Amino acid sequence: MPAYANKFESPKFIEEGILDKEDKRIGTIRIKPSSILWKPVGQQKFYSVSLDDFTKWIASSKTAAKRVGS
Repeated sequence: MPAYANKFESPKFIEEGILDKEDKRIGTIRIKPSSILWKPVGQQKFYSVSLDDFTKWIASSKTAAKRVGS
């Protein structure tokens, strides 16, 4: 296994199902110390982006992401 710059204390990843407003599953998000993964419902494989790329993208003014208090 490769050495990572960041790590979780435990477990190795966090995974959550994402539901729409009618409680229908729309996909799964998996968060790892090195990457963020997204798998739409009905798909077998995840889309993946490195944590560094995600951090640059989400903080960019082009995404229109808003900072929140919590």
